[in-house]
Amino acid sequence: MTLWLLRHAPVLAEAGLCYGASDLRADPAVTRAAAGAAAAALPQGFALFTSPLQRCEQLAQSLQALRPDLSLQIDPRLREMDFGAWEGRRWADIGRAEFDSWIADFANAPPGGQGEPVRDFMARVGAAWDDWRASGRDAVWVTHAGVMRAALLLSRGVRLPASAADWPAEALDFGELRALRADP
Repeated sequence: MTLWLLRHAPVLAEAGLCYGASDLRADPAVTRAAAGAAAAALPQGFALFTSPLQRCEQLAQSLQALRPDLSLQIDPRLREMDFGAWEGRRWADIGRAEFDSWIADFANAPPGGQGEPVRDFMARVGAAWDDWRASGRDAVWVTHAGVMRAALLLSRGVRLPASAADWPAEALDFGELRALRADP
């Protein structure tokens, strides 16, 4: 079975902004280009799931317009992590002590004071992962870098990273399409 992960296009906001759960629009031209590339790369008959955040919905709808064989479903479990009070702030403006406090208890501490702890985020994405595997069907998730990294961990059998050092650090480009394979 294959799970295709497709990251949204760049958002229409200043670079370096923390915008996890913020519902920002994506660049329309890059969205269309990413949809075209994905439409050409994906085999027929996949289930298409998307985060409810508009930057992902834009891409999913553009992809479905090019590939009507893909049935589109919105799945709230595929939304990005909520960074609490950090949402809408520049990452560079978040105090080192605030950030270090989160990293020190990476699994349990809520980022930005009242954000979504990694434990809850992984459980949410893990439930979507488990449902995909139980379906026995190939699928596409139009989603975010955080969800893609969580799926990478899940594909390796990791349900919760032991520390921030265990979080995947590899680059995930906007519009990137990546395939994960798993046994049902």
